[in-house]
Amino acid sequence: MSTSFNPLIDRRLFLATASATAASLALPRGGFAQGRGDTLLVVQELGPNSLDMQGVGSNQTVNGLSWNCYDRLMSYGVKSLADGTPSYDRMNLTPELAASWTLAPDGMSCTFKLRTDATFHDGAPVTAKDVKWSFDRAVKIGGFPTFQMSAGSLEKPEQFVVVDDHTFRVDFIRKDKMLMFNLAVVVPFVINSELARKNATAEDPWATAWLKMNEAGGGAYKVETWRPGSEVILTRFDSWKSGPLPKIRRIIARDVPAAGTRRAMLERGDADLSAGFPPKDFDQLKKDGKVTVVATPIPNCLWYVALNCSKPPFDNVKLRQAIAWAMPYQQIQSNAFYNRANPMYGGNSVQNASWPQPFPYVTDLEKAKALMVEAGFEKGFETSLALDTGTATVGEPAAILIQESLGKIGIRIVIDKIAGANWRTTLNKKELPMALNRFSGWLDYPEYYFYWNFHGNNSIFNISAYRNPVMDAMIDKARFTEDPGEYDKAVKDFISLCMSDVPVVPLNQPFHDVAMQKAIAGYQFWFHREPDYRQFAKG
Repeated sequence: MSTSFNPLIDRRLFLATASATAASLALPRGGFAQGRGDTLLVVQELGPNSLDMQGVGSNQTVNGLSWNCYDRLMSYGVKSLADGTPSYDRMNLTPELAASWTLAPDGMSCTFKLRTDATFHDGAPVTAKDVKWSFDRAVKIGGFPTFQMSAGSLEKPEQFVVVDDHTFRVDFIRKDKMLMFNLAVVVPFVINSELARKNATAEDPWATAWLKMNEAGGGAYKVETWRPGSEVILTRFDSWKSGPLPKIRRIIARDVPAAGTRRAMLERGDADLSAGFPPKDFDQLKKDGKVTVVATPIPNCLWYVALNCSKPPFDNVKLRQAIAWAMPYQQIQSNAFYNRANPMYGGNSVQNASWPQPFPYVTDLEKAKALMVEAGFEKGFETSLALDTGTATVGEPAAILIQESLGKIGIRIVIDKIAGANWRTTLNKKELPMALNRFSGWLDYPEYYFYWNFHGNNSIFNISAYRNPVMDAMIDKARFTEDPGEYDKAVKDFISLCMSDVPVVPLNQPFHDVAMQKAIAGYQFWFHREPDYRQFAKG
């Protein structure tokens, strides 16, 4: 399907419409922002489509629900970023359900001592058998959760051992520096196994149907009400033992699809917190100064154009390089993102073993045209660029600019809009010639990002269908070596190879923007980009 870029609505009409709609949705003016210190009202574009983030097709906001309503063995500590924003500390594992843990002398297992006073929301005690069942589920359920566990060499139920009611052991099948950190991401959450098994069937042994509609956790919050497409209400679990009891007793997360309406509610004081506005709106909110805007560069994250390396014409590396020299980088940065992103172009050679870092390409149409000739496409060709409609706020203007710029070197592009609900399924087929996409890796390590996106054995997020045994060997070396020098060299080598092979053309590292009332305290940035309500307070 071809698309065209529509002009922005007149701002006066936009504000009038947004304010009127906001008034119809809001509680009494300022009621939550000023008069209810124990309740947080969040307005969001799209709420959870499930209560089980391990379920097929669960969306982004399910990650936040899982984070707040379920516990994991461990979490991450907190540090301050350069601008003072509190953020998770990727190197600092802290207790959650596990009060302590001990690595074996040979480094091939870890034993966890569970809290003896932790209970699930129904009052049942949390035991090692619940952890075992939950981990078995994560590695057996398939799809993204199972891939995520395998990224830390957590692959078999036999690795998970119940020692006694409050002692649990993980046996390692290989030394993998990602393993321990992977236990603190969203996926390995601990489920009330007795409750889940009561609602399982022979055809559905992991109770996926029941857990999609029901929460069975023991986290700081429990689901009071879930109205899909409308709102979710969480209430504090006052018997929570895995950390300090949250100050906020009740969370109301309301679905308000229109960004203008959400912005109007926030500016009126009828909502406490929101995200997902267009970059232009965040830029204006920050200038207006009525609310607090926090912008955090998302670690291990890129906006990029993926090129399908498995089939013509993009199996030609010179063609991929030509496209990299033809991208309208600065126009995308200023006109689509309003500079609310770190540019990932115009770099030199690989500088260090960090990721992301700028690729050496800039907009140089003469270089691009010369490479088109070398690649055998001096007459150009037609192709398509896929766009997720759920990201159209920045994606559509970026796609239009790409269409115009590549047209100057003879590549005639049709923009293919794909509904957000079908985006991931479509990407996984690996049939799209070109795709404008964003990916972020939960674990902030270069080899983790490259494992997901460029390793030939990984079929889930390698949407470029890129296969290169040399790349695979470099990624594996970085994942498993214990030698710092070898690690540093492997990372630099695979970044350099990516720059020359160009399976993707990086555009920028986006910011995660959040706007909130000035009275809100305790916001922390987390790798999953969802609010950790356990930390919030209202002044």
